[in-house]
Amino acid sequence: MNAPTLSNTELSRWTQAGSSRVPFWAYTDAQLYQQELEKIFYGAHWCYVGLDVEIPNTGDYKLSHIGERQVIMVRDRVAPKDRATDTGIRVVENRCAHRGVRFCQNQHGNARSFVCPYHQWTYKLNGDLAGLPFKDGVKDGECTNGGMPEGFDLKDHGLTKLRVVVLNGLVFATFSDSTEAIEDYLGPQIMPWLDRIFKDQNTDEQGPRKLTLLGYNRQRIPGNWKLMMENIKDPYHPGLLHTWFVTFGLWRADQKSRMVMDAHGRHAVMISRRNEGGQNAAVTEGVTSFKANMTLHDDRLLDVVPETWWKVDDPANPGTSIMPTVTMITLFPSLIIQQQVNSLSTRHIVPRGQGEFDFVWTHFGFAEDTPEMTQRRLRQSNLFGPAGFVSADDGEVIEFSQDGFAQAGDGESTLCELGGTGLEATEHMVTETLIRNMYAYWRKVMGL
Repeated sequence: MNAPTLSNTELSRWTQAGSSRVPFWAYTDAQLYQQELEKIFYGAHWCYVGLDVEIPNTGDYKLSHIGERQVIMVRDRVAPKDRATDTGIRVVENRCAHRGVRFCQNQHGNARSFVCPYHQWTYKLNGDLAGLPFKDGVKDGECTNGGMPEGFDLKDHGLTKLRVVVLNGLVFATFSDSTEAIEDYLGPQIMPWLDRIFKDQNTDEQGPRKLTLLGYNRQRIPGNWKLMMENIKDPYHPGLLHTWFVTFGLWRADQKSRMVMDAHGRHAVMISRRNEGGQNAAVTEGVTSFKANMTLHDDRLLDVVPETWWKVDDPANPGTSIMPTVTMITLFPSLIIQQQVNSLSTRHIVPRGQGEFDFVWTHFGFAEDTPEMTQRRLRQSNLFGPAGFVSADDGEVIEFSQDGFAQAGDGESTLCELGGTGLEATEHMVTETLIRNMYAYWRKVMGL
């Protein structure tokens, strides 16, 4: 059944020009949320489902989500002659073609095939229907009882198969046949920042770096899914909300920074370089989260070791190089890729209704990491995740935001006018331009 469609009168509720004032109903309207699922998550967008390192062997699978639809990322059998061009990674919907059962219940596993427990319809790893009980009926003497109708063809009754692309170890999928090529979808402004993390810059081929899986965190946050995209596109709050960032200089308004966007304003990269902690009155005076006398019981939490891949040619200024310590990449609609000093992770946004979403963190490193670097990445990952010294703050303020929207009704709106109301990129972090750009794109996709 198609999602209900808002009327022209309802769509016209967004009366403000531009995208610097987002009405509260954009976060609370259940009908609008259903349209978001159809137009964004199930529409012509590439959505993240996982890392290829999570399913290294034939038959390995992992459950994931695109919007609210549960999918299976699985590594299929591939003939030797096809391995140069076929990764073997498939994404199929976790929904039996017979009676709609979610047949796979384990979060991770290995399987030769998928079997629905209800009527034992069996599917190949690529989603093709391999067989079903009593397809040709049951013999009873000279008679055959039951069976599928004449003309029933296995190939017409497989699982829903998604288009899949693997980009340097990142696995994306889409339900739409019209979604553009992944490189065009991400755009030339964003691709260099993905390449910086995921491509091996030390080889002539510059192929994908081999990743190692370090672990997971997951949490459910009582807020609209867009609020997390906003949060990571917002350089205004980190040096104000997060004691860790402002006190120890991990992210502060006096750092040299840059905001990068794709041509549509949907994807972005926030780039910054760490400075030393301590007080700078211009950015810390009156900031209640700054704790001048705060010290660590375990200094290893800030045992930051520069890595060779941090230093890259500056995409915006050919012939020069830069060495960021932080890049926060937001790929609309559902993926955040974090490099915060030595900590690396993907963060997957999974909507659970207009006022709730799951947030899944996958922490990773590189195969060439020394044991010491792996421990450093794991230690620094304590800054993030549900109970992270930094990220716990974000989950809490998102809940507070959703509560505020709900109590105010439809007549109010957020204010995103730091740095003006325009959509220009900046070389500083005293701006909300990335949020304005995202809502300009969202408004266009949603027909608002």
